[in-house]
Amino acid sequence: MNDDVSKRRLGRGLAALIGEMDQPVPVEGGARSVNPDRMVPIEYVARNPRNPRRNFDEGELQDLASSIRQHGIVQPVVVRPHGADRFEIIAGERRWRAAQLAGLVEIPVIVRDVDDRTALEIAIVENVQRSDLNPLEEALGYEQLIAEHGYTQNDLGEIIGKSRSHVANSLRLLKLPEPVRDMLSSGSLSAGHARALITTSDPAALARTIVSKGMSVRDAERLAQNDIKAQTEGATVSKAEQKDSDTLALERTLTDSLGLEVKINHKNGGGHVRINYRTLDQLEEICRLLERRQ
Repeated sequence: MNDDVSKRRLGRGLAALIGEMDQPVPVEGGARSVNPDRMVPIEYVARNPRNPRRNFDEGELQDLASSIRQHGIVQPVVVRPHGADRFEIIAGERRWRAAQLAGLVEIPVIVRDVDDRTALEIAIVENVQRSDLNPLEEALGYEQLIAEHGYTQNDLGEIIGKSRSHVANSLRLLKLPEPVRDMLSSGSLSAGHARALITTSDPAALARTIVSKGMSVRDAERLAQNDIKAQTEGATVSKAEQKDSDTLALERTLTDSLGLEVKINHKNGGGHVRINYRTLDQLEEICRLLERRQ
């Protein structure tokens, strides 16, 4: 089967699987829950080290733990076999963590026998659909699927229900230096702020300015544009400084002779001369001098 076709079908299969996980069924008493495959001791379940989600808000975990103490786990944790009588989490690590805080000795699970790639895909899709990943975690998850399993940005877009440009913009965040990525992970910077900094000269310094001044994304974009403009002007100056001494001497001679700034760009036997003027009188003087030479 063509790889692209199989990946698209897998994407639809993942969406269906997650839909199945999320579809509650009526139970006695009118409450609604998802039927687990079994109950297992909580110590027999381990987190997936490849799960793209790394940050879990402690306050939210405590709130969920309080709810679990009162109502139990309504939605089972999705796991896969991981050795004899042991399981690894595919989806639901937050519930598993909160269950530990709540003091549960066993938890309801849905068991799916899937490989590493599918487990990672399900984890990413589930977290993205629930907006549980911060922008950096999302980008790292996409990078992992591309690097380890040969996915293209189009493949990922189809699987997660996002555009290719969304995937591409997410991946661009990985170009940022570590201090900026830390701010992104902590929520100090939004993805919009961070994207504006990618091509700037010192993203970390600008990020600190944005955070300290509480800038909007629009303000951050203006700050970044000013920095990029300064880089361009600096590059122009640097290029001028690379001119040979004869060219620079000729520029100075003509500038002194005309009383106007003269720039010469000479390359491969050709080039151009630029004379800068500020007023119409200066332009007329340039024209008069050129006509006199005819």
